[in-house]
Amino acid sequence: MEKYFKKLLGERIYLSPRVIEDAEIFTKWLNDFEVTDYIGKSCSIMTVDAEKRYLEQHTNDESSFAIIDLKTDKMVGVVGIENIDHLHRIGTLGIFIGDENYRDNGYGTEAIRLVLDYGFNYLNLNNIDLNVFDFNKRAIACYEKCGFKISGKRRKSYFLDGKYYDNLQMDILAEEFKEKYIKNRINH
Repeated sequence: MEKYFKKLLGERIYLSPRVIEDAEIFTKWLNDFEVTDYIGKSCSIMTVDAEKRYLEQHTNDESSFAIIDLKTDKMVGVVGIENIDHLHRIGTLGIFIGDENYRDNGYGTEAIRLVLDYGFNYLNLNNIDLNVFDFNKRAIACYEKCGFKISGKRRKSYFLDGKYYDNLQMDILAEEFKEKYIKNRINH
């Protein structure tokens, strides 16, 4: 029986629905400062049981995916569009690359482009936003490469390791996203 399914196929990765069996891996990542400092969760403690409960409650989310290496079928991170409001056609991007061997190699960029393609061209969203802390230059560059623009800033709103940082808001509109990244789509 397969563990992952190629919902959104890219060049080097595919996006698959998340599975409860990965709770231990998620728990490891969500207790790692190299991950949590960047996503605002360093002051939280995650247990395997709590992560299993979270995954059970979110298994049917319409846009919540594991990022899987196409060659090895290894999960390397997560990406999704959260807080989707279909009336206003908006949602919020969330992503992290948990496996340190896959950071700074373009996997996050590819995952974001796949989920944006899905969000704009399949879920019919018009605006996808995100929040990023101003010290996270690597993520900001990635988001800008994907077409996001800074739309606002909440000053000194994130406390980490004795310092305050700005929380930047970024967004992208459907009209600004023109590329097709999903390889397993039907060409009409």
